[in-house]
Amino acid sequence: MTDLQRLAAEALEAALAAGASSAEAYAQDADGIEVRVYEGEVEALTESAERGVGVRAWIDARAGYAYGTDLGDEGVRAIAAGAVEAAGVADADEFAAPPEGSGDGAPDVEGLHDPTLAGWGTESKVKLAQEVERAARADPRVVAIEDTVYADEAQRVAIASLSGARGAYESTSCYSYARAIAADDDDDRQTGLGFEVARGPSSLDAGAIGGEAADRAVSLLGASKPPSRTCPVVLDQTVAASFIGFIGGVLCADAVQRGRSPFAGRLGDEIASAALTLTDDGLDPEGPASAPFDGEGTPHGRTPLIDAGTLRTYLHDSYTARREGEGQASTGNAARAGYRSPPTVSTSNLVIAEGERTLEELLADASDGVYVTDVAGLHSGVNPVSGTFSVGASGRRIENGELTVPHTEFTIASDLPKMLAAVLAASRPSRWVPFGGSVKAPALLIGEMAVGGS
Repeated sequence: MTDLQRLAAEALEAALAAGASSAEAYAQDADGIEVRVYEGEVEALTESAERGVGVRAWIDARAGYAYGTDLGDEGVRAIAAGAVEAAGVADADEFAAPPEGSGDGAPDVEGLHDPTLAGWGTESKVKLAQEVERAARADPRVVAIEDTVYADEAQRVAIASLSGARGAYESTSCYSYARAIAADDDDDRQTGLGFEVARGPSSLDAGAIGGEAADRAVSLLGASKPPSRTCPVVLDQTVAASFIGFIGGVLCADAVQRGRSPFAGRLGDEIASAALTLTDDGLDPEGPASAPFDGEGTPHGRTPLIDAGTLRTYLHDSYTARREGEGQASTGNAARAGYRSPPTVSTSNLVIAEGERTLEELLADASDGVYVTDVAGLHSGVNPVSGTFSVGASGRRIENGELTVPHTEFTIASDLPKMLAAVLAASRPSRWVPFGGSVKAPALLIGEMAVGGS
């Protein structure tokens, strides 16, 4: 890590020497692998490694960005000079300025790095993916596996800025998933997904991943459309995570300030029922997006978004905080896709507080309704200004509090404020869902939602 920290410091000094009034350098070193297996054989294997630095430079009220992978002395100077040149020709922006304050005091986050990952060779990772596929095929009704994937990444990050933010960390992550296709005697075919995320492959349960894919596919065999009506709906953990991930996006200050959020101007209002509490937590040791600091070097923290139904804050990076004014500070939510891009405001880990009831108790409370296990087209199906949505779904009917026949090819429709206000309960336990962000979600009981079917 010392080498990466030195690289960030050298890039910072090079930008200042090239004429920047202030600058920031972000260095990253990452390597990973993706394994795809099909019918027991390796279908594709991709190993990747990258090491680079991105430099953000400011000249008065103008900002520029450049990145590169030539990390020799001349290469670093060229990257820094490119950032300064870009700042020199950029349009003036009264909010363009380096992050304020120091990065000192960034907390340690235990468990971000799993050292056992380094001991897993490619052959062992392939075997794990093959075990996932075999587990999915254990049910005789599973006739094919659409895809089975194992992937991991180890990354090291260092940042240095004139404003004082300096730090480094390393982390590991991995995941595996399978999509199983089940069929019955009537040649009805249904697909199911199973997945897990972890810091290292030793924590992945191949049998559970494959078994979940098979169970989800088999549970939908013989599915029909439900009758169209308004009724209680229980969102399973993955579906709840998908909705909350979208809601987290429209609680980011950039969306609010651009008028693309149904929650603009609602700070302090009750935007959900008291059963819902949502936190942006960049420090959870198990969170895929956890780190000591954000993409600008601002220490991560735990930011209450919705507290027992009340909207407490929006998420900010330094730019949106300056644009907001009135003493607003960054919430530590500047995110980067890597050294190739400058930071933008985004969620870290969204955590929905668990309730006291089990899923079975939520189903009993729903009495007669629909249990939704999958949605399609969420991001294209939600209007980010009004929050209205109508999305395709599949799941099971709830009758007298019990799961019965499967349903597919129906829609669920409402708007985000109404849906949040109709949350009656959250279940326990939660699970991490990595799709469309990083969300730890329980199942949610929605008191009323429009279901469009037959």
